[in-house]
Amino acid sequence: MSDSEAAPANHFIRQKVREDLEQGRVEAPIRTRFPPEPNGYLHIGHAKSICLNFGIAAEFGGECNLRFDDTNPEKEDTEYVEAIADDVRWLGFEWANTCFASDYFEQLYAFALQLIDAGLAYVDDQDADAIRSNRGSLTEPGQNSPYRERSPSENRSLFEAMRAGEFADGEKVLRAKIDMAAPNINLRDPLLYRIRRVAHHRTGDAWCLYPLYDFTHGLSDAIEGVTHSLCTLEFADHRPLYDWLIANVDAPATPKQTEFARLKLEHTVVSKRKLAALVEHGVVNGWDDPRMPTLRGLRRRGYPAAAVRTFCERIGVTRKDAWIDFEQFEVCARDHLNQHAERRLAVLDPIKVRLSNLPAEAAVTLSIANHPQNPDCGERPVSTSDTLWIERDDFAEVPPSKWKRLKPGGEVRLRGAWVIRCDEVIHGDDGRVAELVCSVDLDTLGKSPEGRKVKGVIHWVDAATACAAEVRAYDRLFAVPNPAAEADMMAALNPDSLTIYPDAQVEASLATAEAGTVLQFERIGYFCVDPDSNDERRVFNRTVGLRDTWAR
Repeated sequence: MSDSEAAPANHFIRQKVREDLEQGRVEAPIRTRFPPEPNGYLHIGHAKSICLNFGIAAEFGGECNLRFDDTNPEKEDTEYVEAIADDVRWLGFEWANTCFASDYFEQLYAFALQLIDAGLAYVDDQDADAIRSNRGSLTEPGQNSPYRERSPSENRSLFEAMRAGEFADGEKVLRAKIDMAAPNINLRDPLLYRIRRVAHHRTGDAWCLYPLYDFTHGLSDAIEGVTHSLCTLEFADHRPLYDWLIANVDAPATPKQTEFARLKLEHTVVSKRKLAALVEHGVVNGWDDPRMPTLRGLRRRGYPAAAVRTFCERIGVTRKDAWIDFEQFEVCARDHLNQHAERRLAVLDPIKVRLSNLPAEAAVTLSIANHPQNPDCGERPVSTSDTLWIERDDFAEVPPSKWKRLKPGGEVRLRGAWVIRCDEVIHGDDGRVAELVCSVDLDTLGKSPEGRKVKGVIHWVDAATACAAEVRAYDRLFAVPNPAAEADMMAALNPDSLTIYPDAQVEASLATAEAGTVLQFERIGYFCVDPDSNDERRVFNRTVGLRDTWAR
């Protein structure tokens, strides 16, 4: 854990695991698992589960498996398997075993036969609509299937024929035989298996019969010897079925499920369907767009993995859903980057400054600290010449009161260099300021001017050695805290989620900065080198500003 990461909080799951070990309800080592379905890319909501499952295992000397719950071949792909593994490693975790639910297809099939032989499962010929309509409601019991009383031998024969491919897709299903009047609808004879003639990303065409998630999940936990199955709150109503299935087959272990609140981050959606819509409609440029809450998007934007871990620890683990302000996430990023990101000079919207009285021999190469609070980061050379770039926002022809930056006839200090005075303003054909002619007080290099006080300090870039850059300033993708609740999610988009500065200028040291490098542009914010960079032009993504400006 880095010095910026939060210390572990004593939340209820930590307490439960500790008590389970102390009271002998569980034998060490404990085992957890992170079980994503490989049908898409991981997002920040998954990060909370990853940090919790891997963190608990590490804290108590146990191990955590990475298990892919791959029972829905229509939507799953090896591409997602590889991406998920890469994202978990980026987040800083390594798993004990790589597992797939498809590894257990034969064992799961054998468990289903045990239920059938015990009279606890049956083959149903009803179609999906009939099953749905006969399930009842929260106030009315369901109706028994007309096929519910088939004998175990007939059910076994039919189920074996289902596996052999003797029936069409959807023609028959296997259901648990529990209680159609159960108050918990999940216990009203839930589906266990369905027929799907779809090639699986690992087993190919070996199976046309696939188990459903509720059947697979708990039994996979049992096969792997999981001691603590940590799930989000929407699985609480499924826990009785989880326990029923494990109790009614020859399960090799008896894992216990515990639910916790999922991460609900404001100004964000994490539904795969809604994220896919953003990609399909061209709102964002793919799943790794820096505005996306996917781990790939966060990574490309420059959010450090350590900051994600710290955020997940700071928000805690509770039993009740609560919305988290996006600013809390940005605070974690700032805290980490302030400690670790080296500083550089960059100008996003440049105005040229000509230093009229700077002789060539007076132009010096400055030595500027890479990190003012960390001498170990060393220093770098920064050239000067008689032509500089400064930020357009650092000059005002008609300045407001208490203006401390450059103005006609006014003085400012160039960061690390001299005090300059604006003597002349040159406008372009469009009426905008195109160039400033300034004079230099040559006696102010490294010291204050005599007889006067200069309050303003601005950053700059040497035009003679500057590197052309494109800067993409990203912000929240949605303008409202809960976009998922809007009738039209697209209408809630933030029109200013991306501002591009195509003519930015950055100091010469950034000409070869590698993709993924995160730096602080002094006085502006934290930026990450984007993979779109090339030898002619660097591309930078804004990770986060130096302070929160959203409310303002």
